[in-house]
Amino acid sequence: MDSLMPLLALLGGYLVGSLSFAVIISRFMGLSDPRTYGSKNPGATNVLRSGNKKAAVLTLLFDAFKGWLPVWAVLMLGGDASVAALAGLAAFVGHLYPVFFRFQGGKGVATALGVLVGVNALLALATLGTFAIVVYFSRFVSLASMVAAVFAPVYLVFGDGVAWQAQGAQVLSLSVMGLLLVWRHRENINRLFAGTESKVGSKKS
Repeated sequence: MDSLMPLLALLGGYLVGSLSFAVIISRFMGLSDPRTYGSKNPGATNVLRSGNKKAAVLTLLFDAFKGWLPVWAVLMLGGDASVAALAGLAAFVGHLYPVFFRFQGGKGVATALGVLVGVNALLALATLGTFAIVVYFSRFVSLASMVAAVFAPVYLVFGDGVAWQAQGAQVLSLSVMGLLLVWRHRENINRLFAGTESKVGSKKS
C-alpha cells in the first residue's frame, strides 16, 4: 500500500482538482456557464461578472478547498510532505485542465492558495501578504497573482530551517505551480504590456 500512495495521491488530487466549482455552483444556482461570458475563465472573478456575489464567494472557497484537501488527506493518511505537495500540484493541474469539464479550467489562483495552506499555513500567509502588497501598489490583481506565485517557492527555500522545513518535492511542486499559473495568465501579460489590463476599482467600458 505504501508503494501505491504516491500514485493514488496524484490520481486523487487530480480528480478532486478537476471539480470545476465555478461551473458546478453556477449550474446549481441557475446561472450561465462562466465559460460562455466575460473572460470565459471558470473562476471566482468571472463568476462575479454574473452579478451574483454569493456564487463568486462560494466558487473562491471551494476552489481553495480542493487545493488544500489532497495535501491534508495525504498527511492524515501517513504520507510524507513530499507526496502531499505532489498531490497538491496534481489538484492544481486538475483545476487548469479538468477531465470532467472538457479540460477547460481556470487560472488556478484560489486553488494554488489552498495548496499553500496545506503545505504550510505560514508560507501561505507570506505569499498572500505579497499578493496584497502588489495589489495595493499596482492595482493589478493579475500581476499580484503572478508575483505571489513566483515568490512562493522562493520563500519556501529561504525560510527552510528558519520558519519551516522544506523538501525538494515541495520546492519543485510550488515552482511548477508558479510557472503554470504565469502561463495561464499570458493574455493578462499581453494586456499589461499594452496598458489595457483592468485595475482594481476601475470600471470596464
